[in-house]
Amino acid sequence: MAAARDEHPAEDLTRLAGLHGVATSYRPAPDRTVQVPAAAVTAALTALGVDATGPDAVRTALAARERELRERLLPPTLVRWAGAEPPAALTDLPAGTRLRVETEDGDDRDSAADLPLGVHRLTATTPDGRTGEATYVIAPDRLPTPSGRCCGLLVQLYSLLSHRSWGMGDLADLAELAGWAGRTAGAGFVQVNPLHAAVPGAPTDPSPYRPSSRRFPDPVHLRVEDVPEYAYAEDRERLAGLLQQAERLRTAVLDKGALIDRDAVWELKREALETVLAVPLGPGRQAAYDAFRAAHGQALDDHATWYALAEVHGSDWHTWPDGLRDPRSAATARARTDLADRIAFHTRLAWLTDGQLRAAQRAAREAGMPVGIVHDLAVGVHPAGADAWAQQDVFAAGTSVGAPPDAFNARGQDWGLPPWRPDRLAATGYAPYRDLLRALFRYAGALRIDHVMGLFRLWWVPQGSPPTDGTYVHYDADAMLAVLALEAHRAGALVIGEDLGTVEPGVRETLQRRGVLGTSVLWFERDWEGDGRPLPPEHWRADCLATATTHDLPPTAARLTGDHVDLRDRLGLLTRSAAEERAEATADAAEWLALLGSLGLLDTPAAGPPGSDEEEEIRAVHRFLLRTPARLIGVWLPDGVGDRRPQNLPGTWDQYPNWRLPIADRDGRPVPLEDLVASARLRGLLEVLRPVAARPGEAPGPRRPR
Repeated sequence: MAAARDEHPAEDLTRLAGLHGVATSYRPAPDRTVQVPAAAVTAALTALGVDATGPDAVRTALAARERELRERLLPPTLVRWAGAEPPAALTDLPAGTRLRVETEDGDDRDSAADLPLGVHRLTATTPDGRTGEATYVIAPDRLPTPSGRCCGLLVQLYSLLSHRSWGMGDLADLAELAGWAGRTAGAGFVQVNPLHAAVPGAPTDPSPYRPSSRRFPDPVHLRVEDVPEYAYAEDRERLAGLLQQAERLRTAVLDKGALIDRDAVWELKREALETVLAVPLGPGRQAAYDAFRAAHGQALDDHATWYALAEVHGSDWHTWPDGLRDPRSAATARARTDLADRIAFHTRLAWLTDGQLRAAQRAAREAGMPVGIVHDLAVGVHPAGADAWAQQDVFAAGTSVGAPPDAFNARGQDWGLPPWRPDRLAATGYAPYRDLLRALFRYAGALRIDHVMGLFRLWWVPQGSPPTDGTYVHYDADAMLAVLALEAHRAGALVIGEDLGTVEPGVRETLQRRGVLGTSVLWFERDWEGDGRPLPPEHWRADCLATATTHDLPPTAARLTGDHVDLRDRLGLLTRSAAEERAEATADAAEWLALLGSLGLLDTPAAGPPGSDEEEEIRAVHRFLLRTPARLIGVWLPDGVGDRRPQNLPGTWDQYPNWRLPIADRDGRPVPLEDLVASARLRGLLEVLRPVAARPGEAPGPRRPR
């Protein structure tokens, strides 16, 4: 494949790629264009079901595509934004064309005008009898946006252990944190990591960004004792024994410094839930469960079936017996009957977890939070998991999502996540995407979209090739944003896009115009087009969530003291000498502290190097964030107790305990939730945010567009 990098796509291949949204070049910087190897273009087209394996095949495919586009009356999906003109595909139809619309509610109309917001089915018939059909999305012009400013907390839920949790943070801990933060600290939101269902295994992949399913949550986050049927379970001795084992797991983490063991936690919870779910549901609970099953239909049944099959055949569906690899096969239908009890078990788990997620959001709102829980949508799913099995028709085979080489990673990145096929999404009227968003918005006050640039394009890496030999494949961003706007509007929820790193020109402007908030992290906010110095607060954008750090970056204390350099040095991750890295880190922190001092944000002038008065410096960082016009301001919760360890260290796998660390103090001692909320250091930091903190009953929530 390396030799193919110099082989530029021929003219016919370039035209064919363009007609399918496959890039033949890209611009990592305004003054630099990179040509994509022809092999990468061919591989992307193959993943889209297009034969481009030779000149003759390319010419045949090109002629077929041009004929298809020329002869079709309508594209598979059309978008109209509220208040805008109808799409050109409708106004350009031949004179005399008759339109019929079946609305989302089942009404029939003979006009495409004055349609309500929703996803409708449109049919066009020309005078000569030709017909075309399309999904017609009518979306609000903008997503809901904050009508005021508010501050909130950012936390990885598994790291938030209480003295009642079973060895990792759970949804009851989340509700407790939200209740305390809303009432005591005036917080407006709590943002958490993705809580998507994981791929089971030994060990389970701990990354919340490689889930089995994004549509359904992971029952490992359940508080077992809060399941109503727990009180009526017959085998109390068994449950008491499991509680004792859970206490030992919790004690090992909080008192003995053990890592969070997700697999051990789930094994205990699974055994307890087997007992609890043996209790019959009461009539009201049964009705609620039946309504949940009806609402999620085939998708829920597929999800539970995959987990039942994984218990028998392992967690990679590619290795299952041939018939079971197809969710619609006769063999799978028989397995659904044979495994009915296990399927029912996993279906109940999805329902119970959904209920506790919604309870956490209710607790947040009842505590006065205008937003509540901000959930995180991962960019993709594990290739071996439930979504990839159930939705094979919309995933691109033989390729995965990643990133091209950039200043931070010269070799590029391969995230190992299969991408959605843009053509199949459009053909389904974006149904998988709509259903995913609708499911998440059931319990989210806001949604953070990881790598939000993926709504526009994704870097596809052919299987077996290095990330350098990939290419961008474009999506219909107008349709992706319209569906997002529609579902967010219906839920009255905000959307935050993680738009850090290399972003295609015009993307941030489009997102801002549609009401998607961006993400601004202090250490990256410099005048990159000018002198490169820290960006003054008044020059920050307003439509964003502003933070000092994220889960993939060093905590603020580590950044100020240079501990993050020492960590990377110990793990052999530095690309320069440790002395050079430390000098740069010290200069970077000093430059920011100088700006904070010049703005009068440091209560006591620093008497030593960065980090010599870290508590005051961290408070000053957040005073600076308040000076920006950012609509949302987030506090990384571990910053409140001086934790120096990142939750995830990109570029590591087994060298560092990614996604397995409890929140700890500056000395690395775990801090349980009960001690966290009593921390004078955390309270002092949150007091800094008091001027704009959303107090119960005062701060307005998301504002829907008119």
